[in-house]
Amino acid sequence: MIIVDNALAARAAAGNPVRVAMFGAGFMASGIVNQIVNSVPGMVLVAIANRDPERALRAYATAGVEAVRVDDATGLRDCLAAGRAAVTDDPMLLCEAEGIDCLIDATGAIEYGAQVTLRAIACGKPMVSMNAELDGTVGSILRRKADAAGVIFTGCDGDQPGVQANLWRFVRSIGLQPLVCGNIKGLQDPYRNPTTQEGFAKRWGQNPYMVTSFADGTKISFEQAIVANYTGMTVAKRGMVGRDHAGHVDELTKLYDVEELRRLGGVVDYVVGSKPGPGVFVLATHDDPKQRHYLNLYKLGEGPLYSFYTPYHLCHFEVPLSAARVVLFGDAVLRAAGEPRVDVVATAKTDLKAGKVLDGLGGYDTYGQCETYAATRAEGLLPIGLAEGCTLKRDLPKDAVLRFDDVEIPPGRLIDRLRAEQDALFPAPTATTAGKVSAAVQ
Repeated sequence: MIIVDNALAARAAAGNPVRVAMFGAGFMASGIVNQIVNSVPGMVLVAIANRDPERALRAYATAGVEAVRVDDATGLRDCLAAGRAAVTDDPMLLCEAEGIDCLIDATGAIEYGAQVTLRAIACGKPMVSMNAELDGTVGSILRRKADAAGVIFTGCDGDQPGVQANLWRFVRSIGLQPLVCGNIKGLQDPYRNPTTQEGFAKRWGQNPYMVTSFADGTKISFEQAIVANYTGMTVAKRGMVGRDHAGHVDELTKLYDVEELRRLGGVVDYVVGSKPGPGVFVLATHDDPKQRHYLNLYKLGEGPLYSFYTPYHLCHFEVPLSAARVVLFGDAVLRAAGEPRVDVVATAKTDLKAGKVLDGLGGYDTYGQCETYAATRAEGLLPIGLAEGCTLKRDLPKDAVLRFDDVEIPPGRLIDRLRAEQDALFPAPTATTAGKVSAAVQ
């Protein structure tokens, strides 16, 4: 049911817009700036924090707003009072300022995202996160901390996890049981790197490391992990199934064993090359033969699996709606439901030598794969969200999954403390499907 637009219109008519601030001023963040400024009546983007303030000033200017550079709480407070857009390189100012209804993390940077999210929660501010990398690493403990503070930490509309979550909620609301949440990709090659993706990145004005994280499967692994942790689903095998399928996603209904899907509690997955890309799909079942008759009448087939899909995801166009949902209705798009179900583990992209300091996500050294939380804990596997900056203790061959015992972790990082706290809060499950191709996939 669409109600956010009317609620925002009422705020606009009352002269009381939802006031949001954002971390980041990159490619996607710049799109959010333009969207809020020019296309979202009833919402105003009051401030941006970015390591390079000039980039944030340019993002505002491109959207037609002359922003002001501020360096302290007084400067930000004066801008907010005067209705002037503010830019700063100090992200904590946004967390601590009065008069901001919601924050948006548009960075994808794990350590930075952990710092601003934890501070936002401590200051009683809700956070809408495009940072699936952070959520997929420590989302369960952040959810717990947000709940304790009485605020919301949530993923966003527009990105494929949020689109899946919305579709999953719709399918459940009409009485079906979702058993597969899927992501449609155009390319999956774990050995892509910033050099191979440089041309594409330049063409679209994007960061080659971010582009690589999409191409090598790291990004989709984080995205499907947070969908699993929201829905309670799991993965059928390490890395997910990830079929190449040039047909329509409707045809996937014949490729899963429904009873095994039920036993697993549903799975997250992806498919390469299917139509309608680059959307998402949910495969669901219904136990009532009367309703199955109606579903057949409505051209969804005879079952037992029925296909539902959204043929697009519109990223920055929809992110502001997430902030509106949080502020106006207290409604989260998706967040970890409880204990983690799926992790993303670091895997060697090439032969790695002892002494190597691992580079970041979408780099030259590692790619991410989904794995059950149970297997990650039981085998001591290294979440890729912790891998950057770690030093290898030993040589590792290409495609080896890294373990904590394989690396020295840099001291003093918040993300490591949060992960340790999460692991202590949620003890390792005893059962695992690690490394096994489930009978759910034929």
